[in-house]
Amino acid sequence: MRLVRGLMLASALLLAGCGQDASRQQIRIVGSSTVYPFSTAVAERFARKNPKFKAPIVESTGTGAGMKLFCSGVGAAYPDVEDASRRIKKSEMEGCVKAGVRDVIELQIGIDGIMLAESNAGSAIALTPAQVYKALAAEPYGKKQTAHTWKDVDASLPDIAIQVYGPPPTSGTRDAFAELILDAGCKADPATKALGKTDPDKFKAICTKIREDGAYVEAGENDNLIVQKLSANPDAIGIFGYSFLGENADRVRGIPLNGVHPTYETIADYSYPGARPLFIYVKAAHLRAVPGLAEFVAEYASAWTKEGYLSRRGLIAAPADVQAKNVAVAKALTPLDPKTLTE
Repeated sequence: MRLVRGLMLASALLLAGCGQDASRQQIRIVGSSTVYPFSTAVAERFARKNPKFKAPIVESTGTGAGMKLFCSGVGAAYPDVEDASRRIKKSEMEGCVKAGVRDVIELQIGIDGIMLAESNAGSAIALTPAQVYKALAAEPYGKKQTAHTWKDVDASLPDIAIQVYGPPPTSGTRDAFAELILDAGCKADPATKALGKTDPDKFKAICTKIREDGAYVEAGENDNLIVQKLSANPDAIGIFGYSFLGENADRVRGIPLNGVHPTYETIADYSYPGARPLFIYVKAAHLRAVPGLAEFVAEYASAWTKEGYLSRRGLIAAPADVQAKNVAVAKALTPLDPKTLTE
């Protein structure tokens, strides 16, 4: 704790020394559209419980764009918190350090599922990661993409056009979708899987590059927009976080993957293939300079249990040991060890 206090004091002096306003009065949060509803809920509760502090500003920018803003520097011009639907990358942390953002606190706030969903009036399709990959890859298994309907992908699937609304490359949901679903489907082919060791760059291109002929439509960072598009087009499929399913169950339903339906239980135990952890990142250099930032972190840590108010917003609680570890980090405000990160 003495070390953390020292870092906080040094950081406050650094803010002032850089000519920045070291007494900005509002917490600023950027990042993931998936985490946005959770941070908004915490910000609202924080403001009600702590009237001496101004309500935080929460912006939905997408994980990738938010990371760029968060890692751009220290001071009043830069965000205090980054919402992320995937873990920070090694390269992003290196960018943070180069810009003077040397101490970052990482907190896993819970779990979410990357959902494939359709309108309640849709065909009740069920898919596997391999079928999704074959339908959406630019060059499935290194071959020309020729599938126009789901039946082209697999004779057991409906004879309807492939039209999938999903997130753009700046989204953490897009990154996680590529890693958890496309990559898994790609590895179903032994020869392509072997490329992962012999030619990693070619493997990544074949396994994660999405087709650009109109079958996959980038719908921006607004997941609610995807829900609207599914309601208007029962033959389409959308990709978004599980939390949006609960809010829109009267309009859309989750699509099973490998026979597993996306539910609270299947995501919590990671049996659903699209299950993924969610994070927030906090700039240690701002903890002393921005009023209420430490208290905001404490409020988040009190809300992410299964009984907490974030569960009513659709957040799935992490296992007890993961919660305990992150509560400890939130109390001690321990910076992340960059050595634990991967690209």
